[in-house]
Amino acid sequence: MSITSIAQKLYFARRQNELQKHINHGADLQQKVLESLLCRADDTEIGRRYAFSSIHKYETFAQDLPLNDYESLKQDIDRMRRGGEDILWRGKVRWYAKSSGTTNDKSKFIPVSKEGLQQMHYAGGRDSVAIYLMNNPNSRIFDGRALILGGSHQANYNVEGSLVGDLSAILIENINPLANMVRVPKKQTALLSDFEVKRERIAMETLNKNVTNISGVPSWMLSVLLRVMELSGKQHLEEVWPNLEVFFHGGIAFTPYRKQYEQLITKSDMHYEETYNASEGFFGIQSDPNDKSMLLMLDYDVFYEFVPMSELDKLNAYLAAPMSAKPEKPTVVPLWGVEVGKNYAMVISTSCGLWRYVIGDTVQFTSTNPYKFIISGRTKHFINAFGEELIVDNAEQGLAHACLETGAEVLEYTAAPVFMGDDGKCRHQWLIEFAREPEDLDRFARILDDKLQEINSDYEAKRFKDITLQPLEIIKARQGLFHSWLKQRGKLGGQHKVPRLSNTREHIEQLLKLN
Repeated sequence: MSITSIAQKLYFARRQNELQKHINHGADLQQKVLESLLCRADDTEIGRRYAFSSIHKYETFAQDLPLNDYESLKQDIDRMRRGGEDILWRGKVRWYAKSSGTTNDKSKFIPVSKEGLQQMHYAGGRDSVAIYLMNNPNSRIFDGRALILGGSHQANYNVEGSLVGDLSAILIENINPLANMVRVPKKQTALLSDFEVKRERIAMETLNKNVTNISGVPSWMLSVLLRVMELSGKQHLEEVWPNLEVFFHGGIAFTPYRKQYEQLITKSDMHYEETYNASEGFFGIQSDPNDKSMLLMLDYDVFYEFVPMSELDKLNAYLAAPMSAKPEKPTVVPLWGVEVGKNYAMVISTSCGLWRYVIGDTVQFTSTNPYKFIISGRTKHFINAFGEELIVDNAEQGLAHACLETGAEVLEYTAAPVFMGDDGKCRHQWLIEFAREPEDLDRFARILDDKLQEINSDYEAKRFKDITLQPLEIIKARQGLFHSWLKQRGKLGGQHKVPRLSNTREHIEQLLKLN
């Protein structure tokens, strides 16, 4: 009997049965989560401020509590980082996940409580494996090592009592010591802040290990795997790690990288499972390998709400207004109010003290029994300069189709509007770094443009007869451009990512200058 089969029986079987409650009982699970969160936080400052002890139904919760972004919680979070207790969550929160910044600050510091670690982040890791084993009962995943990429962390000595790091580093720092027996690289290596040094050490440390599974962000993992290939002199990764069977990936869309992974790993029994793990919490797992949508995890310490994307302007106006002069709230629906096929901005309340927090991601439900969804984009990562409402999911579909038709492979990309000139003409400008260039870049652009019109009626309307929105423009990026840009900004490795779509030209102008 393999170690994996023993682990399945002793540790995962019970949880696999519990996951069946996500079918038919999703709303009940979420109601219980809300009750639990309010009860555990009723004696905190925010609990007393909004009388959590007297809230017994969702409607009261939605009416009494404001919607929040980081700016509106920042003052309380800063007090927590200085050692304050019982503010947004009970007790003292020691860890803070460093995330990309806001308009007013270089970085955000997301609280990560002990409960949040266990009941969201580690629960998500456990369930990712549980679901994988359900789909692959003959797995030998625990008979070898797990390669897990980590970020970096540092004690923030300027703020008493708090520690700051990438979420992945926080997870590695606090993980059960037994888990370190089955993971690589060494903890010291995983927590290195210099990604280029870390990549080299990871490759050296894992080269001769029996790696059965890998976990991380596709772009950074690919960089590590290519270095492993260089050191090994092999042609395919299964020649280095013959027992490799699954890649648990998340952080960015996998579509631009899939073909490169399939060329690197050619074995027919290689599996890929997407997860949705953010600094703010763990939210979804791909439960069916033949369906790209993810199962929304409903019995963690996360209560979900959703704002229809049609009310995004109203949401942004609400969040931007001072607390003393808030306009009317946008429409917000709980889980049981969502509809299949609609885009929503996601709102969460968690045991880390994020209450009705607009996370910045947009999702689209593909099913409501069970609740399954795709990440459709970001509330700030879209192009709507001319009413075209282009979202990241549109871009991913369009690029995948153009690559299929031309044999090209996209490594990285970003896109932004070129605003109207004196002639009233405008267009979208795409900066693309290819792993394999198309023979005819103009044809690639036409196919991409046509596909975007096919899947987005607003884009199609604006492109009608080239009257206003002209055919999109593609600029070829030099090799390593996006890597250089991230390095220049101190954002190599970890959970840092390239902004795919932007309604302004801030990022693309920096990249064009480097190009």
